Amino acid sequence: MAISRTTRWKSLGGTTAALTLVATLVAGCADSGASGTGTGSSDGVDYGATEEDYIAAFEDVEPIRLFTQSPAPKGSATGVPVEKYLDTITEWSGGKITFDVAYSNAVAPPAEIDNALMDGRLDLAHIIPQYEPSEYPATTALIDSSFASLQTPLQGALQSNAWANQVAFDTPELLSEYSDKGMKLLLPMYNSGANGLFCATERRDLAATRGAQVTASGLSINAEVAALGATPVSIAYTELFEALERGIADCSVTSFTVGMLGGFLGQTPYAVIDPEVGLAVGWGGIAMSEQAWDSLPLVAQQLMWDSLTVYLESNIEDKILPNTVDGMNALLESGGNVFPYEEDAREALRTENRRLLDAQRSNGAFEDGDAFVGRIESSTADWAATVDELGYERTTYEEFARTYEPGAIDLADYSAKVYEEIFLPHRPS
Repeated sequence: MAISRTTRWKSLGGTTAALTLVATLVAGCADSGASGTGTGSSDGVDYGATEEDYIAAFEDVEPIRLFTQSPAPKGSATGVPVEKYLDTITEWSGGKITFDVAYSNAVAPPAEIDNALMDGRLDLAHIIPQYEPSEYPATTALIDSSFASLQTPLQGALQSNAWANQVAFDTPELLSEYSDKGMKLLLPMYNSGANGLFCATERRDLAATRGAQVTASGLSINAEVAALGATPVSIAYTELFEALERGIADCSVTSFTVGMLGGFLGQTPYAVIDPEVGLAVGWGGIAMSEQAWDSLPLVAQQLMWDSLTVYLESNIEDKILPNTVDGMNALLESGGNVFPYEEDAREALRTENRRLLDAQRSNGAFEDGDAFVGRIESSTADWAATVDELGYERTTYEEFARTYEPGAIDLADYSAKVYEEIFLPHRPS
């Protein structure tokens, strides 16, 4: 199985076989201090290789230094998934792969990260394609369809962080948006949890949402807000607290993670996250400079690939779930809760989501838009069934906050399933 919370330091897979590595890599960097370059060839290791197998395979590899950045400050809780991913690669390579990390997007701001990968300032980075929808129309279409996910606290996080990656890897037009720009897409999609409508007062039906000023971003979210009769307004994340505090905005479409980071959930304690119909969410991904990727020996590519579920699992376990619990407690302490929509608002949102998904059938980004929509519909259904079969329970947000204990939810089976179903077919070989 792939790396999981309970097996992370034992095996990157279910078997223990490995091949001996005979290779050298010359690692270097451009004058800009960005990209690692090198030559050499090697045998890789079998899927399921242990940490010891990997270390042995790296024995004759020259040190590799890769330049990357984290979106979070050093030591920040929001940066834990990044740190676990990088630390795993360093440890399992026997220290042969190390990272020069710039924190808080110090090398390139979010809208310029892809440029930094293309021009050599970074080798590995998080990318946020929704900042440039015209450059990434297929990726944007997938992001704009993210309302199709389950909305429950645990199963929703598990399903949504699986199905979108499956659809991405099965959509050639999406993959080519990165390869055509000289990038190797490693992790197409991850999110920070379901979005809800967080308001200062209770707004569950159309009479209450009509005319409300709602902070929102993204094509689908703006359309969903408008379908509720509200007015979407664009306000920078750093200004959300003040905007909500001063009443410039009545509500915000956001996640518990963003709400906790922004510190404004106490001002918007009345949240609507409906179990039957969802709002679109923002997504990020992880990519490498294709030049840097191609310079790596096969065993290094395999280790970086096999470690991706470390990031996905940590994103859920260390970020989404605890932020959901802390955010839910913040609502309850302020007299609020998470509520469903009344039927008129639910039906208005359902109708708009159906229109948005159907619009992808004629999206010029795809050779076959019907097939793209079909992949979304089948993958969301398959992964909803999978998380059910794995035994992860559907609960309300209040129940989840009351019963959750850190470390009590074992994501090993989930991580193994995600790797084997989604990432293993694309493993470097």
